[in-house]
Amino acid sequence: MSVNSPDAPRTVEVVLVKSGRTKIRYPAELLADDGIRVTVRAPWAGEGMRDFGFVRFEPGDVFTEYYWRDRWYAVKEVRDAEGVRKGWYCDITRPATLSGAELVVEDLDLDLWRSADGTDVLRLDEDEFAASGLATTDPRAATAARIALDTLELLAREGDFEALLG
Repeated sequence: MSVNSPDAPRTVEVVLVKSGRTKIRYPAELLADDGIRVTVRAPWAGEGMRDFGFVRFEPGDVFTEYYWRDRWYAVKEVRDAEGVRKGWYCDITRPATLSGAELVVEDLDLDLWRSADGTDVLRLDEDEFAASGLATTDPRAATAARIALDTLELLAREGDFEALLG
């Protein structure tokens, strides 16, 4: 579907599912959909400020989010209210699905952070992933998730990361 087609929704509802339940849902502007990758832009959808220690997400931040129908991750470029890039927050997910105006993504607990200057690359929530039991309940998905995290980390450390989004 081309974003320029007359029947294409200009706004989609991003639905983040975790452990079978909706974790968060928020409206986003549909920027592009080439049939494989969907790109949306949305303001910080959380309540108030969230400090991770390595970055703070806060009201006014803008996320440009890249979702793939054939990859096990989503990449979110984060900018502050003035447009200064903070970095990229990457969720390891099942491939995204877009149905009508709903973009559904299943979070698999693993995450990666890459700072704007590329000096900090952090693997996150590996303990949550291990505790999720996915390796037992869906070994194929668990393997795909670990491969996706390794792939993103390699791209983030070796400088080809931004080409992924081009």
